[in-house]
Amino acid sequence: MIKRTPPEPRVAILLSTFNGEAYLHDQLESFLQQTHEEWVLYWRDDGSTDRTRAVMSDFARRAGQGRCVEIDQETSRLGASASFHSLLRAVSDRLEAADVVAFADQDDVWLPQKLERGIAALSEVASPTPAIYCARQILVDRHLREIAISHGPIRSTCFPASLIQNVATGCTVMLNQTGARLVAASTPSPTTLHDWWCYMVVVGAGGRLLQDEEPVILYRQHGSNLVGAPTSFLRRAIAALRRGPSVFMNVLRLHVAALVAQPHLLSTQALQDAMEMQAALSQRGLRRRLATLRMAGLTRQNWAETMVFRCWFLFG
Repeated sequence: MIKRTPPEPRVAILLSTFNGEAYLHDQLESFLQQTHEEWVLYWRDDGSTDRTRAVMSDFARRAGQGRCVEIDQETSRLGASASFHSLLRAVSDRLEAADVVAFADQDDVWLPQKLERGIAALSEVASPTPAIYCARQILVDRHLREIAISHGPIRSTCFPASLIQNVATGCTVMLNQTGARLVAASTPSPTTLHDWWCYMVVVGAGGRLLQDEEPVILYRQHGSNLVGAPTSFLRRAIAALRRGPSVFMNVLRLHVAALVAQPHLLSTQALQDAMEMQAALSQRGLRRRLATLRMAGLTRQNWAETMVFRCWFLFG
């Protein structure tokens, strides 16, 4: 009997563009350099006024028939997170069991084994468990000169931890088929980032978070990043303190409310945790909030950030 080699997993790369002419070419070329070649790029433009669409049209011609698919030719401005979610919904029905989804930012450069490493990690998760993969990054300046390596994971994570800190950097995130369909069927919080929402939904459903210690992209820092990556704990702490507790607490409330409103997304334990968090946030009494702080896993990645969170949670 002839053994047939299983087909290579196909990857749906999702790219939302917006005035990306300056750096987009480098990212598109890095897709062509991937060691895993079974991919299709799905993209939508979010209202660009520069030559972004022309760059994409040129790439579509060079990539070959069917390798670059524009999902939505309406160039209305949705914002990055809503644009990515729109792309995810559009491709979710096209996914087969072995397929995965990869988010891509327009201004980064993927290292050649980026897709290969993500696929290998996700393939270790048995279907139908949802899974999300993310990895470290090489932080570079606008000219792709190295600045630093992003921080790796310090603590293991769980659903309560996902509510108060995102550890899944969107430009490295990949989802297995179950995870992609789960997130696509959800309604995100209006203030969320797409990577954070994917992380919360997947782990909230009892899925797996897979964190790769190896950097897989050049993460360009150029002053116009949607989020960017602080290069040290001190800079991250200063940025958080400048924003203050009100922004953080508002995001937390909206995240929890959106998840509780969709109980079918969550495991029994995660729903209980989310409802406990919502009840505590609806009250200002210290006793209730102190009790909630004892929730297993409700910590950030280091003790100093956890202490700041606890103060903000108690009094915010």
